[in-house]
Amino acid sequence: MKRQRLTREQSKDQTRLRLLDAAQAIFMKKGFVAASVEDIAGAAGYTRGAFYSNFRSKNELFLELLRRDHEAMQAGLQTIFENAATREEMEERVLRYYSNLHRENKCFLLWVEAKLLAVRDGRFRIRFNAFLHEKLEQLSAYIREFSTRVGTPLPLPAETLAMGLMGLCDGVQFFYTVDPQNVSSEMAETVLAGFFARVVFGRDP
Repeated sequence: MKRQRLTREQSKDQTRLRLLDAAQAIFMKKGFVAASVEDIAGAAGYTRGAFYSNFRSKNELFLELLRRDHEAMQAGLQTIFENAATREEMEERVLRYYSNLHRENKCFLLWVEAKLLAVRDGRFRIRFNAFLHEKLEQLSAYIREFSTRVGTPLPLPAETLAMGLMGLCDGVQFFYTVDPQNVSSEMAETVLAGFFARVVFGRDP
């Protein structure tokens, strides 16, 4: 069977995707600072010129990786609100989503790298903070929607709960990542499930 020839736009999209995938793997292994443009282009099978045809800088590519991961997480959150789920079904979906997040969030180290870079690089910090605020606003909206759907009043403002939830998930995943022998997956799930049951659902875990 004759292989279908890609259009120019399809070829560009494919190149961009390969560069992103290569960068993600290298950043996870070597860290953002240690990884070079040449490392990324070479791992993707392209030249330095191909990199700069798609991204203005390593920082821009990094932000695109974070956005890609964020959009994937948003898609996962959106499934909680699909169909006319009962209160019990929605609560079960929330618990399942967040209790497994420490295992399924494969890009956790990218976010750690981004936070370190934001502390050290003022120009990156501006763009990263704008992105972080967007994440908080979206999560706050989901929390308000959840409260409305299940008829449970929020114990704290949605924005406060969103920040606390993000901080809790990051902290639990950090412990799970660096000390898996003492912080098991089961312990991480218990912490997250307990938080939701008590703070968000207003009942005993």
